[in-house]
Amino acid sequence: MTVDTVVDPPSRFRAAEERGARIGRVLKSVARVRAVDEAQLALIGQRFMQRDEVGAALARAMRSSGDDKVTMAQFNQALLHGIESVESAPAPLRDFFAAVDAVPEWVDFDLLNRGAEAYRRFGKSAADVLLQLSLIGGYRFGGPTDLLVATGGMTGDMTKRRLGETQKWAVAVSDHDAMRRDGEGFQLTVHVRLMHAMVNHRFEGGDRWDTSKFGLPINQSDQAATLGLFSATLLLGVRSLGVRVTPEDSRAVMHLWKYVGWLIGVNDDWLFDVERDQHAFNYHVLLAQGDITEAGPLLAQGIMEAQDSLNFKRFPRLGRAYTRARLLSMLRLFLTKEGMRDLKLPVRMPWASVGVFGRNLVDHHVLGRTAWGERRLHRQSAKNRDTIMYRHFGPETPEIGKIAA
Repeated sequence: MTVDTVVDPPSRFRAAEERGARIGRVLKSVARVRAVDEAQLALIGQRFMQRDEVGAALARAMRSSGDDKVTMAQFNQALLHGIESVESAPAPLRDFFAAVDAVPEWVDFDLLNRGAEAYRRFGKSAADVLLQLSLIGGYRFGGPTDLLVATGGMTGDMTKRRLGETQKWAVAVSDHDAMRRDGEGFQLTVHVRLMHAMVNHRFEGGDRWDTSKFGLPINQSDQAATLGLFSATLLLGVRSLGVRVTPEDSRAVMHLWKYVGWLIGVNDDWLFDVERDQHAFNYHVLLAQGDITEAGPLLAQGIMEAQDSLNFKRFPRLGRAYTRARLLSMLRLFLTKEGMRDLKLPVRMPWASVGVFGRNLVDHHVLGRTAWGERRLHRQSAKNRDTIMYRHFGPETPEIGKIAA
């Protein structure tokens, strides 16, 4: 856990609070926020200047030339086979794995699997929400977007691959038993934690990053905000597309991402069991944000351009044109005209959302209530996952250790 210290927050903090409140009107209503929690907002401001210290210590050791140097080979060996398999493991590596290997008492692996099952059942709608509302929707604020541009991680030819890597991680996390120590979801999550720490170490204090404006490159507040986009925001988004989410689904999905957040190094007090509590936190995150920067439209345009290079087995030009048109149409629902214009995207009619909503009503609220319909949803989900991976990577997907941050 990060120890909170009193420091001046970056200048982005609350720099566009009125805009954030306008964007977050739905969240405020859903979370039943009656008054702004000033203490929570102040903490978000403080934690813009705080890092994951466990990951930071390992990142320093991996950049070190001293006796405590850790190599990527040693990290991968410990990740895949356990820290005991690394001969004479340096202290920073032992400390890191002591942290991630210690399963909290509150973790319920049966509940994690129920959350993963629900996540899988959401099918293509979950992937749509992650891309359109969670990822592209997040481009409306400066900070993380500027870091993505600085790293080159979501611009140019890397865009399609990085989108695929994010989807692969979400797919891996939501497999059965994926979050056990030998599961791919656990291992990819721990790998991502290191990659985040490495990026932070690379940019922190350098000329390419303005800490006084944005806070630390990868900080506690932005990490907690991103976690909320994968959990409660996803649940809210799939509901808006007509997907049936039961109270049991909500509790289980929240538990799944709570453990993911713990592994990534998010502060314990920002790991939520209840969806409404996460929505309330997310609303305060919106209030804490600065305005959009030039990075937002640049990243959004990069994603649109990436649709023109997706892999299709048949009729690739038609498939790419349809995928691009569908994406713009669904973004209109999630971002509204204001959001589309903020990101300099053409405003289209939300025709695709109407079809998705109608199909989900039948699949989830009618057929999905039967055993046959439930099995059908899972078959469709497996097919959609394979399609997503193929469109981003072709016949082969990257292995653990070859996924970027």
